[in-house]
Amino acid sequence: MRVLVTGGAGFIGSHVVEALRSRGHEPVVFDVREGTGADVRNPEAVARALSGVEAVCHQAAMVGLGNGVADAPEYVSRNDLGTAVLLAAMADAGVRRLVLAGSMVVYGEGRYECGRHGVVRPGPRAVADLEAGRFEPTCPLCDEGLSPGLVGEDAPTDPRNVYAATKLTQEHLSAAWARSAGGCAVSLRYHNVYGPRMPRDTPYAGVASFFRSALARGEAPRVFEDGRQRRDFVHVRDVASANVAALEADLPEGVLTVYNTGSGEPRTVGRMAQALADAYGGPQPVVTGEYRLGDVRHITADSSRLRAELGWQPEVGFEEGMIEFAHAGLRG
Repeated sequence: MRVLVTGGAGFIGSHVVEALRSRGHEPVVFDVREGTGADVRNPEAVARALSGVEAVCHQAAMVGLGNGVADAPEYVSRNDLGTAVLLAAMADAGVRRLVLAGSMVVYGEGRYECGRHGVVRPGPRAVADLEAGRFEPTCPLCDEGLSPGLVGEDAPTDPRNVYAATKLTQEHLSAAWARSAGGCAVSLRYHNVYGPRMPRDTPYAGVASFFRSALARGEAPRVFEDGRQRRDFVHVRDVASANVAALEADLPEGVLTVYNTGSGEPRTVGRMAQALADAYGGPQPVVTGEYRLGDVRHITADSSRLRAELGWQPEVGFEEGMIEFAHAGLRG
């Protein structure tokens, strides 16, 4: 299969390209980093790139939490306008298969259960609580503590920052394309992806990159809040293999199929920082109590549907992955 990989020179995209080649497919890299004007917002460039293509793996995006709403126009332009341009060109070219790099950020806070009221959805955390070190959400009905759990694909979406809103819009656009064009669309809602070629120290890098970059400078990783916030750290090669599985799967046309894509093994941010520091040889992490408004406390999703329906399994364990990542190169 000839597959156009947008963002194919990037962190995740480059691993997707390698995974496609290993399965005998023909990846076509489309990436602004290539210096050829290959911006997904350019209709002419996209149309040329789609020539002879049978499927698209859409990884190109502006990622990260962002800076409040100051960079909202750039996020919307790169993520949503870019996706709209791509989908329009796919409709014209008759390309009917799409795998989208989705994100678990569309859920907002994760799944919580109250001992008295069952499953509840806490609102955004208040600045006063964060300033006072009260990081855990409480029940919106009785203000008691909550137990975090796993989020399924059918949970309501609740994007809590600009980036999250654009990722959800990408899914809506893809669903509209699938209905109108009779296409097959899949969104893989990635968890916290880490691994070789991760970008270093940018405002939009993931927490794993920040910790790894600090260690390389001989500095202690700075862990926000109390370090007990839960995430699912999934290795980039496992994410790449999930993309290939979705491209090869026999899935329904005319709809968007969504899969959570994670390791299935939640870890705290503090635990990840400690494992990475141990693998690197120090310095030891420092828990700062700082916070970022817009961050959620716990978000770990149930990835069993991806395993059951596509036969995908993550292969890189947490400890093994952290050891590799501790000594892998980062991109500037």
